[in-house]
Amino acid sequence: MTEQAIEFKGTNFTLSVIQLEQNDLTLLDTQLKNKIAQAPQFFNCAPVVADISEITTFLEFSALKNIIESNNFVLVGICGHTSAEQKKAIQQAGLAIVSKGSVKKATPAPTQAPTSIEQAEIKKPVEPAVIETPPTKVVKGQIRSGQQIYAKNCDLIIMGSVGNGAEIIADGNIHVYGTIRGRAIAGASGQSESKIFCQNLQAELVSIAGVYMLNEQLTEHANVAQCIQVEDQKIVFNPLN
Repeated sequence: MTEQAIEFKGTNFTLSVIQLEQNDLTLLDTQLKNKIAQAPQFFNCAPVVADISEITTFLEFSALKNIIESNNFVLVGICGHTSAEQKKAIQQAGLAIVSKGSVKKATPAPTQAPTSIEQAEIKKPVEPAVIETPPTKVVKGQIRSGQQIYAKNCDLIIMGSVGNGAEIIADGNIHVYGTIRGRAIAGASGQSESKIFCQNLQAELVSIAGVYMLNEQLTEHANVAQCIQVEDQKIVFNPLN
């Protein structure tokens, strides 16, 4: 009997969505370059989905793909098509059609850089079920560059520090008994009441329920123990000392 070499499974992934507000690929290229300049490591080879739900005119999907990938993003697929003609053109360009998930658009704080890149979840349909909350996920030791830790449906405790280029994600709160130098994403499934606690903030990015701030915006709060939360769609910092 031939052994099975592969297996197809349904799962959940958190992807970034590039929302196209107008059919102007030159403007898109400029805005992507500006966004990358804010956090080059964070966006390098980031998987994205292009949302074209606001576009009613003809769009050259091959050119769209080239522009997105020339800026070192990985285009996973297209969502939000509104006509059979668009669907056919997407497929002819060799792109996947992705079912649009729930997207929460946050109103940026005055100190936040404007963005058209939003966080979205793409989930396979599931039957309604009673979900038991798992215990808090505890990770001991340093989280090094390239590592990603995800605490699904629970809080995450890191008994150590989070290095540059590392990413910690939790659907609940995040507690770091050390320094955050990488990316910390709490409330990943939309829980706006989630918080991030750390002993020393030097992060590349902090995000709660899709509201985020980058390293350049965190400098005045750096090197201090912090409780970070969201109030009125704005990131708020409360020093712990």
